[in-house]
Amino acid sequence: MLKKLHQCQWNKPPLHFPILSSLLFPKPSSSVSAAMLHHDHDHDHDQDHQLKTFAFGRFVGPAPRLYPPAELNRKISQFLLSHVLAGNRSFKDLHSLIYQIVQQEGSGSAPSICELLLNNFHGWDSNIVVWDMLAFAYSRFELVQDALFVLAKMKDLNLRASIQTYNSLLHNLRHTDIMWDVRNEIRDSGTPENEYTNSILIHGLCEQSRLQDAVSFLQISEGKDTGLSVVSFNTIMTRFCKLGYLDVAKSFFCMMLKCGLLPDSYSYNILIHGLCVAGSMEEALEFKNDMEKHGVEPDIVTYNILAKGFHLLGLMGGAWKVIQDMLLKGFNPDVVTYTILMCGHCQMGNIEEGLKLREEMLSRRFQLSIISYSVLLSCLCKSARFEEALILLYEMEALGLKPDVISYSILIHGLCKKGEVHRAILLYEEMCLRRICPNYFTHGAILLGICEKGNISEARKYFDNLITSDLVEDIVLYNIMMGGYVKLGNIAEAVQLYQKLTEKKITPSIVTFNTLIHGFCKSNKLEEAWRLLDTIKLHGLDPSVVTYTTLMNAYCEVGNIDGMLELLWEMEAKAVMPTRVTYTVVIKGLCKQWKLQESVKLLEDMRAKGLTPDQITYNTIIQCFCKARDLSKAFQLHDEMLLHNLEPSPVTYNVLINGLCVYGDLKDADKLLLSLEDQKVSLTKVAYTTIVKAHCAKGDVSRAIIFFHQMVEKGFKISIKDYSAVINRLCKRCLINEAKYFFCMMLSDGISPDQEICEVMLNAFHQQGDLYSVFELLAEMIKCGLLCD
Repeated sequence: MLKKLHQCQWNKPPLHFPILSSLLFPKPSSSVSAAMLHHDHDHDHDQDHQLKTFAFGRFVGPAPRLYPPAELNRKISQFLLSHVLAGNRSFKDLHSLIYQIVQQEGSGSAPSICELLLNNFHGWDSNIVVWDMLAFAYSRFELVQDALFVLAKMKDLNLRASIQTYNSLLHNLRHTDIMWDVRNEIRDSGTPENEYTNSILIHGLCEQSRLQDAVSFLQISEGKDTGLSVVSFNTIMTRFCKLGYLDVAKSFFCMMLKCGLLPDSYSYNILIHGLCVAGSMEEALEFKNDMEKHGVEPDIVTYNILAKGFHLLGLMGGAWKVIQDMLLKGFNPDVVTYTILMCGHCQMGNIEEGLKLREEMLSRRFQLSIISYSVLLSCLCKSARFEEALILLYEMEALGLKPDVISYSILIHGLCKKGEVHRAILLYEEMCLRRICPNYFTHGAILLGICEKGNISEARKYFDNLITSDLVEDIVLYNIMMGGYVKLGNIAEAVQLYQKLTEKKITPSIVTFNTLIHGFCKSNKLEEAWRLLDTIKLHGLDPSVVTYTTLMNAYCEVGNIDGMLELLWEMEAKAVMPTRVTYTVVIKGLCKQWKLQESVKLLEDMRAKGLTPDQITYNTIIQCFCKARDLSKAFQLHDEMLLHNLEPSPVTYNVLINGLCVYGDLKDADKLLLSLEDQKVSLTKVAYTTIVKAHCAKGDVSRAIIFFHQMVEKGFKISIKDYSAVINRLCKRCLINEAKYFFCMMLSDGISPDQEICEVMLNAFHQQGDLYSVFELLAEMIKCGLLCD
């Protein structure tokens, strides 16, 4: 690509405007005064148009203003002093004085100032310095038209402006093609250019996205005294890095060395930043080491860039190593360093470290930004620490930071997500009282919160109020409301809302159609769901991976595996990449047809495409192999999970234990559970109830009692359902005394029996002929209100 860029020939500046050049820096003309008198003061023109309003003589601007005598005398005194300072070469004081004059006079004052100078100081020896400083001051205040007026007057007087003034003007015009007219005037005036002149031109070309022209301009500058500079190379390297062409940027770095220019810290930082953004941290660290080898010391910016790179990858350990290295080199962390670390820890869920860094920043009197606070607020809300989040919100105001719509929206969204919609609405009202306009995200958070609480009628009232009040008309709100109806199985209302938004000519999004498809699939209306694929295309949208996966899952659930696979093929034909969820759905479908080897093959295909199977994917296949009584393969898949650093979930172990209990050896199930306990693997109550029920079913009551007590000791909440499952199985095995043991244990735990369990026990006692236990149980039932006296 670099070779191709270098093929562009640079015979003249791009988009050269000779006519415009004569307008900007014209020769004197007698038509000036007439043009000035008839000038129309239209301030609605944009800057480019105004810059071109030069007549053949001078800038067509406002007529010189008339100063009151006292003001005129003051102005003459100021310029008298400026000429004295210029004559004495007191340039610092002169600079301050001219800046003060320009700041006082403001935009459009150049004609008046120039007339004052012409009438009172014409021919003074120090005149050229004052005029040049005046043009420079106007340019630095970005009063470009005034600066151009002064330069046109200087040309009339044969006063040559300095390259510093021209460079400042070039910098202000770098976004426009007019910069080439200024450059032509520099050459025509004979003012010697310096390295910054070409650097500004290259910067302008890069900002105008004319990178090929910038490279060609750099090429033709080779060999000239003022042609090449480190700044020029840095500008081009920055642009290539932003576009993602790191190799091209590195080639310019090498070219800089070949030209005898020594890269500075900024040069290295450009490449290090580009590599960090691309995730190439090793190479970025190599560049930092190379920097030190060549005698260029990394600065605080270098270390912050590297820390940010590690943060973007979620490697906060690497970020801390960079900070430690920085401290060893004698650098103190600045506000950027702290912000990077704070954001990193918060995004990793380590809110405590984030809050500690905030305290340290405050103790060092660093000003936290709204972004820093927003990150902390988000992290606290995710942890449901809303009281602390509210304290932070009001702390912002105490420190002079005004909470914005994002700060409030984060809190409102967090409260709604946790079901505290009432508090969210109070915060919303407070926000409105402070004249902070809520956006669709704020409204969406409240609407979503009400929907998730299941209060669909309240949600609809809120939604209708927004729509009828014209407060907001956004497809996102329609999608949320439709999603609320679909969640409750009310597809009819969702369809009505869809029809309403089409009537209002609001463009539906792919989320709109995905919501409807999910609703139809949930209601077993697969034909309607399928027809929506054509509707999606009619709206100029493409079905997403969610669209296809939702439909595939629906076909899988009804056993239409051919339909599911047809969707998969269509999806791949349209270059829609399947996700992990998509593959899990397909695996589930294959498992339903007992195509176990094909499902295992699909795991390999996932990895080949860069997708990592998760616990749900593996659990689906493991369960199928357990049902197929191939427990060795099920455990092999479990080992494969560990091999790929995928931690089996409690569900994985529930599936394996259940497989051993139902299809394998119960002793192996015991060993597995005990082994997992020794390894302190987190298990759920299901693992214990499964093994207890299995021992009860096989009549091994002593083992059942052991595991039942272990379940109690683990702190799991034991319900009537758990006791009922055990007692039922024992009664079926005619182990009445053992059933009675669990029944008494249930009563001693303060759990009252229900009708079903009492009837099971009564039948068991009756068959055993244990009338005493029958009467005792009847009394208990009367006590519990299960039997009338």
